[in-house]
Amino acid sequence: MALIASISGIRGTIGGRSTEGLNPLSIARFACAYAFWLRGRCGLSEVKVVIGRDARLSGDMVNRTVVGTLLGCGIDVLDIGYATTPTVEMAVTAQKAHGGIVITASHNPKDWNALKLLNERGEFISNIDGQSILKTAEAADYLFPSVDELGHYRQVAGALEHHINEILKLPYVDELAIREAKFKVAVDAVNSVGGGAVPMLLRALGVEQIVGINLEPTGDFAHNPEPLSANLTGLSELVRTEQAHVGFAVDPDVDRLAILCEDGSMFGEEYTLVAVADYILSQKPGATVSNLSSTSALRDITVLRGGSHYTSAVGEVNVVAKMRDVQAVIGGEGNGGVILPELHYGRDALVGIALFLSHLAKSGKSCSELKSQYPQYYMSKHKIALSSALNPDTILEKVKQLFANERLNTEDGVRIDMRGGWIHLRRSNTEPIIRVYAEAGSQEQADELALGMVNKVSELL
Repeated sequence: MALIASISGIRGTIGGRSTEGLNPLSIARFACAYAFWLRGRCGLSEVKVVIGRDARLSGDMVNRTVVGTLLGCGIDVLDIGYATTPTVEMAVTAQKAHGGIVITASHNPKDWNALKLLNERGEFISNIDGQSILKTAEAADYLFPSVDELGHYRQVAGALEHHINEILKLPYVDELAIREAKFKVAVDAVNSVGGGAVPMLLRALGVEQIVGINLEPTGDFAHNPEPLSANLTGLSELVRTEQAHVGFAVDPDVDRLAILCEDGSMFGEEYTLVAVADYILSQKPGATVSNLSSTSALRDITVLRGGSHYTSAVGEVNVVAKMRDVQAVIGGEGNGGVILPELHYGRDALVGIALFLSHLAKSGKSCSELKSQYPQYYMSKHKIALSSALNPDTILEKVKQLFANERLNTEDGVRIDMRGGWIHLRRSNTEPIIRVYAEAGSQEQADELALGMVNKVSELL
């Protein structure tokens, strides 16, 4: 059983011994640390926290444990129930809360769950704040409030409706064009909260023909919940048999969006952000941001639209920090994560759907025709397993020396830009491995770059 405590929160598998996995003891331990960190940060006697969860089988247990712990720490809890991660993020500011906790393990399998921690802006906590919470959890030296100072619990309705209404207010979302296009849309919500959220959004946008699979929020995922092509064969078949114009797949907490074309083929998770960013830039030129492992196609279309493209270290919190620095109009990650600052600083599949459908409707093209107009790159992803005796940073330092004469970026591991493509190596924060990503103008070239690097690292080992 696994338990991983990091600067962004705590996640792990359910069950196991008291020292392993995500269990009531570990949940309460980190919920306490977050509560007392938040109280110290706010300096207030009354502190409010919004909580929401995806539909995982363990969600009710984790939710009740978190609620009880926060109340015992003198925190007022606003529980919005089943909710997407971006819905919780937006509810924090809407409710004028001091923080938030999302109970979700995102794309991990059903035996996982997690506490994702938010600040008063509804954004993931910073690295510095995360380290502070980890230290607080390790010390576990608390002065708990008396019975008269316990927190209060309240259920709050309407968070999803607020989220969708704010999306509809965006000047880029064209409900009329979407309605007139008479799209037929297929959806795979992998038996989580997207089963309610995505159809509600589509109906609000004027889509009348909606077909779906795995919409019931049972938490018993019908397939691996990561929205990758290998896991979306059912949606691909649905798109073809129902002759849908487009298919949308989301992960369990609805912050990642995968798109399928009208023939059932993948639009490409890397190209979700590319297409949406192209649409935004056509109306509001400016800067864009993606992480170092995302496709160069975003850079190309940004430059074509007269803007500047910037990269950040991998991780939503790093992308958001860079977006603030350069005042980006849009950004995100190549895993289907779209961040639109005018709505909020968080990955949001729902706003991605609204913007993509507006783009598709106004273009007058099919989904596959739209995809074909973008620069075509291909990616190859691999991992190198390391023994516990090997330090990944030592290996990465040797790679830097080996390619010292190339164009290097060492902000997050080592990225090497060369003629015909790039390679990015970075250590995993959760496993004893080095991840290797490569991109080029063909799949063969990308595979050659990635495997060549894997072989070089093997030689170094």
